[in-house]
Amino acid sequence: MPIDQHGDTTLEGVSIRGLPKVSLHDHLDGGVRPQTIIELGDAIGLEVPAAEAGELADWFAERSDSGSLVEYLKTFDLTTAVMQTAEGLTRVAREFVEDLAADGVIYGEVRWAPEQHLGTGLSLEEVVEAVQSGIEEGEEAAEENGRDIRVGQLITAMRHTDRSLEIAELAVAWRGRGAVGFDIAGPEDGFPPSRHKVAFDYLASEFFPATVHAGEAAGLDSIRSALIDGRALRLGHGVRIAEDLDVVSRAGDEVLVEFGELARWVRDREIPLELSPSSNLQTGAIERWGTEMADHPFDLLYQLGFSVTVNVDNRTMSRTSLTRELALLAEVFEYDLDDLETFQLNAAAGAFLPIEEREELIELIAEGFER
Repeated sequence: MPIDQHGDTTLEGVSIRGLPKVSLHDHLDGGVRPQTIIELGDAIGLEVPAAEAGELADWFAERSDSGSLVEYLKTFDLTTAVMQTAEGLTRVAREFVEDLAADGVIYGEVRWAPEQHLGTGLSLEEVVEAVQSGIEEGEEAAEENGRDIRVGQLITAMRHTDRSLEIAELAVAWRGRGAVGFDIAGPEDGFPPSRHKVAFDYLASEFFPATVHAGEAAGLDSIRSALIDGRALRLGHGVRIAEDLDVVSRAGDEVLVEFGELARWVRDREIPLELSPSSNLQTGAIERWGTEMADHPFDLLYQLGFSVTVNVDNRTMSRTSLTRELALLAEVFEYDLDDLETFQLNAAAGAFLPIEEREELIELIAEGFER
């Protein structure tokens, strides 16, 4: 079946785009519309590699499909360049929320690093305020179009810089005003969460939740550090937890697996894995298992009872949507609507919301899938 970023796919006669969804791993600077990049770039005299939105979308897709996280991250130089003013940040955030709503998302968490948007003299407070304004405008626009959506900020520190404590304090200061959690992002290999232990200790003392990029470009030690040093309640990607699984035998649909202690801990504690199938292929995160979607350990982790969630990571770079990711998984692994609902319920349960609001979200998902 044809699957594209902006199209829709039916499963069991039901529109996947129309199903209620939860997005936990979605980068603001990874979801900027190509046309917006062209327009904002023109306003600041930025040289953009294509003059037409479709051509620019092609450029992102080609550059991102490198098999290297480091090369993948280089494409963000262009998107962050047009996100250095309050006006640019607000517009990007507003359109981001509108795109989520059009994708059927009813709750989303958008992660972004304020320290990367200070190029024109804005303060950390000012950039967070600009993004929050855009989020609220996007929520209002979605409501006017008959869609209900709520979006919270995951304030993110860059793991290769030394501002994590300052960014953690910023995140806590914005609790109740839009910020729902904290993250570290950027080059993973060589920059373990333990480098930011002081920031994570502070967040723990404030009872402020954290998710940590781990198990993407680095392996089990990175995941271990995320859980111990970062006190992560979720794992950003976390796909390489499958390295701690030893497939002993296969007989038809039956798979005998021996768990390592780390994998068993993550599975038994129901620590959500923020898996991003297309992105994991592009960055080489699953190269140990292969280079095709069918090689992704997503299904193995799901069948073994891990709390798997489905995410886009970066809509622009991966030229994808949550609808597309779900459709791809359904096609490759022959999932049905019950499977897709499980992924959304896992995400809702792992959302950085009070339990009462998570329960309401779970009810909305159940009702939407039942309809």
